[in-house]
Amino acid sequence: MKLAVIGTGYVGLVSGACFSEFGFDVTCIDKDAGKIDSIRSGVMPIYEPGLEDLVARNVTAGRLHFTTELGPAVAGADAVFIAVGTPTRRGDGHADLTYVFDAARELAGHLSGYTVVVTKSTVPVGTGRKVETIIRDASPDADFDVASNPEFLREGAAIGDFMRPNRVVVGAETARAQDVLRALYRPLYLLETPILVTSLETSELIKYASNAFLAVKISYINQMADLCEKVGADVHDVARGMGLDQRIGNKFLHPGPGYGGSCFPKDTLALVRTAEDHGTDVGIVSEVVRYNDSRKQSMADRIIAAAGGDIAGKTVAVLGLSFKPETDDMRDSPSLDILPALVEAGAMVRAYDPKAMEEARTMLPGATIFTDSAAACLEGADVAVVVTEWNEFRALTPAHYLDAMRGNVLVDLRNIYRPEDMREAGLFYHSIGRE
Repeated sequence: MKLAVIGTGYVGLVSGACFSEFGFDVTCIDKDAGKIDSIRSGVMPIYEPGLEDLVARNVTAGRLHFTTELGPAVAGADAVFIAVGTPTRRGDGHADLTYVFDAARELAGHLSGYTVVVTKSTVPVGTGRKVETIIRDASPDADFDVASNPEFLREGAAIGDFMRPNRVVVGAETARAQDVLRALYRPLYLLETPILVTSLETSELIKYASNAFLAVKISYINQMADLCEKVGADVHDVARGMGLDQRIGNKFLHPGPGYGGSCFPKDTLALVRTAEDHGTDVGIVSEVVRYNDSRKQSMADRIIAAAGGDIAGKTVAVLGLSFKPETDDMRDSPSLDILPALVEAGAMVRAYDPKAMEEARTMLPGATIFTDSAAACLEGADVAVVVTEWNEFRALTPAHYLDAMRGNVLVDLRNIYRPEDMREAGLFYHSIGRE
């Protein structure tokens, strides 16, 4: 079976490489010739653990190909995956489906024989029907079905998530389309992976509903963390006590500066806008969107308060810029709110991230000083702030901070250290939701 994947961003590249690892012949397509040349030479456009080796192995095996020419790849495919970006549309918060619809128009004239066109991109309810209409209008005689197959990949763990998923969701309404999708995921049968077959609309909504629910859990525990600080409780014990209840579970009950990344911010907002379009109240999700934005913006105030209420003229060392560890993704990262606010307050900001430095340089204030190591970032700093919980920061001891810094204020927005260890060593230590 041959597959074509339109788009070599996070979803397209990971999915294409993993399908080729399953043994299928996969061609990934992108209009960016420079990106295709880089991938062919072994340079990945994103950082994802294991991806470079996975791509290289399957290219060498002759199962994975990269091209800018959509026509030949689509014409020879049994299934075509649309895996292009759906960013938040400026001005109204809806998902921007321009790239999805452009891909549908372009592929329509190249379909040959029966083909399943699969939306892998995260798209609002009703998009699959529109894709079907676009293709049918452009190519009335084409033999095809449109299906939905949302991704549930965590950045930093995407390959494992694809190879060993909790479930596979397939929105397909004809037996032929269902058979094709089941065949693609047959390697997962040995793992007894649940495959849920639904309508197009249901499949599309499952993705948004899942991400919104996880965003609710994150915001909920962050609000509990704020309450813990007021009453003298420990948010980690609260989360542990909640998580032991099997009805709740312990995932996504980790306090921090707010969620970011490529999915939760845009997906929660898109779900709110979809509900508004259909006259439905999803007030819980609306409040989560509002609260998460305000929480990220409030983190700079927390840092300034820890520094004595005035940070002007002080040097702040920021450890971690990406929205989470094991990725270079800066999209909606809390650092994009925190660092500009600190610069605006008069701080001299130094920053370091193990993987996101190149991307961060284009997104953070020009006054930011970028360093090449955690040690260089901390040197002579008055205040240190942990924004992203990279493992190399977990390994830092109190001595690493005290020996390098001029001051002794450490603000840990990810709670990666034991408060008693930091304070006994002489650090003025602040964390989230605990004394």
